[in-house]
Amino acid sequence: MISRGTAEFCEMFDRAQSFTTTPGMNGWTVADTSSSGTPTYLCVTENGGAAQLTLAATSEAENVCLFFNDVLPWDLRQLQYVKFIAKVSGIDSVTTLAFGVGSARNDTLDSVGHLAWFRVEGSASTSAVVVETDDTVNDNDDKATGQTLGSVYKTFLIDFSQGLSDVRFYIEGERVAAATTFTMASATADQNVQPIIQIQKASGTGVPSITIAAIEASYRYAYGA
Repeated sequence: MISRGTAEFCEMFDRAQSFTTTPGMNGWTVADTSSSGTPTYLCVTENGGAAQLTLAATSEAENVCLFFNDVLPWDLRQLQYVKFIAKVSGIDSVTTLAFGVGSARNDTLDSVGHLAWFRVEGSASTSAVVVETDDTVNDNDDKATGQTLGSVYKTFLIDFSQGLSDVRFYIEGERVAAATTFTMASATADQNVQPIIQIQKASGTGVPSITIAAIEASYRYAYGA
């Protein structure tokens, strides 16, 4: 007997929690490459709760990622959508930020094998949002959205409901980068992903930060034979 259905994931970060390198509630884990600085990463009391990652004022290369510790629970072919509510502060010309879904994380964002996410590349713009997908064959990098990310919460949605040959991106309910066909059709069966929020800087004493108020996902499942 086959059991089929649709499952919903919703994370509001509405609790007291400091993230660590050991998986915690809901599997959330931090990777932190800082050598001497002390970035902060914790749940904060804001509009019912949020997760906040803030780099340190130490002038060094820093990279902080909130993810599922490379446990990949979501089958790309079964995903319907993933939604983030996010805001940022302190993004400067040496900051890079990405949030969305991906396979095993990497300090180098473009080295993640399978990904679909929103990105701010501070060296190009400290507020402009670009989007990208990669399935190790089809690579759509840094496609402009005409939208920005700043100190006010905005809603970001990645829509997989049209199939992997037509992944779509939305910001505040408006489809963005619609002129590009984002295909991840070369992803093999059972290619799974996880949520990834990664912020990093090359140097400098800036303290860029991202705050995530909520993450939602919808995905189909089928068990049995």
